Amino acid sequence: MSLDARTDDGWATTRFVVLGFGTAGYACADSLIQAGAEHLVVLDDRDNEALREKAVILETLGATITLGPGSAAELPKEVDVVVTSPGVPPHAPLLAQAAERDVPIWSEIELAWRLRDPATAAPWLCITGTNGKTTTVQMLTAMLQAAGLRAVAAGNVGLPLLEAVMDPEPYDVIAVELSSYQLHYTHSMSAHSAAVLNIAPDHVDWHGSLDAYAKDKGRIFENCQIACVYNVADQATEELVMDADVIEGCRAIGFTLGTPGLSMLGIVDDLLVDRAFVEQRTTSALELAMISDVTPAAPHNIANALAAAALARSFGVPPTAIRDGLRGFRPDKHRIAHVADVAGVNYVDDSKATNPHAAQASLLAYEQVVWIAGGQAKGATFDELVIAARERLRAVVLMGQDKQVIAEALERHAPDVPRIVVEATDTGAMQIVVGEAAKLAQVGDTVLLAPGCASWDMFANYGARGDAFTEAVHALGRG
Repeated sequence: MSLDARTDDGWATTRFVVLGFGTAGYACADSLIQAGAEHLVVLDDRDNEALREKAVILETLGATITLGPGSAAELPKEVDVVVTSPGVPPHAPLLAQAAERDVPIWSEIELAWRLRDPATAAPWLCITGTNGKTTTVQMLTAMLQAAGLRAVAAGNVGLPLLEAVMDPEPYDVIAVELSSYQLHYTHSMSAHSAAVLNIAPDHVDWHGSLDAYAKDKGRIFENCQIACVYNVADQATEELVMDADVIEGCRAIGFTLGTPGLSMLGIVDDLLVDRAFVEQRTTSALELAMISDVTPAAPHNIANALAAAALARSFGVPPTAIRDGLRGFRPDKHRIAHVADVAGVNYVDDSKATNPHAAQASLLAYEQVVWIAGGQAKGATFDELVIAARERLRAVVLMGQDKQVIAEALERHAPDVPRIVVEATDTGAMQIVVGEAAKLAQVGDTVLLAPGCASWDMFANYGARGDAFTEAVHALGRG
């Protein structure tokens, strides 16, 4: 399709189908109507009161909404573009039919890119990766705002990207978090600069393979204009840069927890430094901030700060704004958050660690750990994690649907580490888990909730799981 701006007359004549009517689907449909689309069909197999209420709003504006079982099973005959919600996998029947008929499929991100007003469009600084995306985007936003820019976090976090793009008061720059789902059907985006933080097995069931997952992450670098930021410690991220078709002059910029080489950001003594965006980079580095400016100063979070700084520097943000942004930033709840000290033991909530890669990064931030793990493993394995962290494990308390997967990895690689398996799955299960962890912990240890798994087997979401942990720890302190 040639549609590339909301002012294009083609929006009125193009026949759109929006697949999914959740938050993203509604935003897509609403934005298409604002752009002048006159032929819009929305399909969703679900049907409930909330969806019907939203349907009434769009139907009054001319859209056709079909809800209920089977509604999204078949692609209409008259369709020019399908806009799909991020949770719908490529093998879904309607998307498979669209691919077979060569009907273009757009993500909400693709739609947002095409709806930008070319006269006022804000540049995008984009971030993806298996772990750390949200924290890094929020750090980046804090740096941009500290520089006096009208900036916002959008996409997979914060403001919906379509809402940011359609705002009548244009932003100076948008910090965009992108998931692999969103990138899969994104084709024409051209970020000012972009970063891939890390690649580890996740959502393989959706993508079909780890290689396909990584390639979808790598789409963020396509047509990149100024800087492609990669993780020096994760070779896969650099390979994605090398494979990308970028705008001529775009640079590969690394970040590292070691001393930075040329065109990198890294650490010298206790300083975050830039050896990429300074004229004298062949012989010197520019101080950006101190390690103590990063909260928490865990290694993986310092890496997040460096990635955010690389993107900010690519946009011309001065060092003082990097420092001030980091000093004022505090991560969201359930991200390696200190809960309390009880009887000389540190209790930490990292419920957001929903895959082994994230849990491993969290475990390696502490010397002696009683590890609370388990939930829905999503097909992941834990051998690499256990091998990396076994010297730090005082004990392990396991819970949830796939606890046996972790228990077997521990038996293979850390058989001497004590472990307790909690069978309870009701609302009081976390109190039992925390109680068992407290019995195993010694003074100076950290009891760490870093499940390495999704939460849906026992909790509504990772936030509810973290809240249950926090409540149980506080009850222990009142004990």
